[in-house]
Amino acid sequence: MRARQGPICRTSRRGGDCVFPMQPVAGGAGMWQKRFDPKERESAAMTDFATRRRVMVDTQIRPSDVTKFPIIEAMLEVPRELFVPDARREAAYADECVDLGGGRELLPPRTLAKMLDALSIGPDDLVLDVGCGLGYSTAVIARMAQAVVGVEQDEAMAAEAEPLLAEIGADNAIVHAGPLAEGAAEHGPYDVIVIEGGVERVPDALIDQLKEGGRIAAIFMDGALGTVKTGLKVGGAVSWRFEFNASARVLPGFEREHEFAL
Repeated sequence: MRARQGPICRTSRRGGDCVFPMQPVAGGAGMWQKRFDPKERESAAMTDFATRRRVMVDTQIRPSDVTKFPIIEAMLEVPRELFVPDARREAAYADECVDLGGGRELLPPRTLAKMLDALSIGPDDLVLDVGCGLGYSTAVIARMAQAVVGVEQDEAMAAEAEPLLAEIGADNAIVHAGPLAEGAAEHGPYDVIVIEGGVERVPDALIDQLKEGGRIAAIFMDGALGTVKTGLKVGGAVSWRFEFNASARVLPGFEREHEFAL
């Protein structure tokens, strides 16, 4: 698991005992005052990130014609900065992919919001979230769906995502550690599948886990260019339609299968 930087008073991500450095007050022997209070500093940082979430929604989400209240509410509530490496927190709300390390990235807020908007996730849906990374997309979907299963093949990320989801109260979400292309058949079939990254193809194993009448979304990459498409499963097959342009790094296991001539 990657080490994370935090306030100097913490002994772990979720807290610890604080020791406040003290300094003498001029003109008063034996009298002391706190140099700073790490809890006050952390509170100010939390307020700053809450402001950034509102700005993100007002400048990236709403102008992209995403108006469904459950999406807006979820993206206002879920602290995106918790689900990125500490070194990338300042970039958590930027309109760009955020590097998670290990060749993985978090999709831009606009891209995720528009994908969820196209899928129309409802409170009775069971959702498979493929490539959940540290769990941000799973946390957002958990606010909208009946339950969500995040899939992450990076074992360190999967191990870190579970407590982060618990920390924000996403008790209807779990993280399955395993190959992304294999999904999590033991928890399916699913009403909705969201693929959190680029694909050149969608493995049959995932299509098999989608319910009849179920919806799926992915970013189909062709070189450096990509398009988001949604699919509807009817008669055992998925028919795809274009939604909008976007790009992302191709996820492991979703590369095009190359044919070799003899």
